Amino acid sequence: MKALIAVYLAGLLSAGAVFAQDADICDAPHYLLFSDAELNRVNVAVTKNRKLDIVVMGTGSSLLGGGDGPGKSYPARLEAALQKRLPGVAVKVKALVKPRQTTEDMAQLLDKMLEEEKPDLLVWQGGTVDAIRGVDPDRFRAILDESVNTVRAVGSDVVLMNMQYSPRTETLIAVSPFADNMRWVAHHRGVPLFDRLAVMRHWSDLGTFDLSAGARDFAMAQRVHDCIGRALAALILDAARLNSVHSKAPQ
Repeated sequence: MKALIAVYLAGLLSAGAVFAQDADICDAPHYLLFSDAELNRVNVAVTKNRKLDIVVMGTGSSLLGGGDGPGKSYPARLEAALQKRLPGVAVKVKALVKPRQTTEDMAQLLDKMLEEEKPDLLVWQGGTVDAIRGVDPDRFRAILDESVNTVRAVGSDVVLMNMQYSPRTETLIAVSPFADNMRWVAHHRGVPLFDRLAVMRHWSDLGTFDLSAGARDFAMAQRVHDCIGRALAALILDAARLNSVHSKAPQ
């Protein structure tokens, strides 16, 4: 099982990149990034409190190795993107991530995290390890659904994020049932879903990033994480209805 996880993660970080020449390399179709779900707590935190605290809970795919890995991974890039888009707002993104966590593992830490961190927004990244370990998809859905309910009950907003895409491992790991169940929970609870799986597949199909080659390329992995952070920031601002007010200072 550890060998399978290692193969999966190697595939996600692998190989050189081919960049679009006439567009932002992070571009993705609007329908993959935005929905009708709203982040009202985030709106209040930004417009009234001028302070936004975000926690990312996730697994190893939220991390990058190396000494500068934490600053190059998508939670840090999300923070940087939001700071740029929200001048005058104190934005903090804290990554509480641990390799090989299932959704049930994270759910067991949820109450303690909410009490200690009191985030305005929780970004919940999961599904990968559940798929690798063969967790029952219905159990995955039930735990995730109850966890989202718990977070919203204390007044925090939630964004769900599904797994990464890798053409090298697509036939090895059955991620579709988990991606579908995460989509169901997002719809059922009325929270945004950042469909990382579809966004990265779009980049792969377009040739923006070559995710299928075999050699590790951490420079490319950093660029992918930067794009994910920027795209996630765009989704958050849109769902919080902040695109037209983000640059305004408090009166």
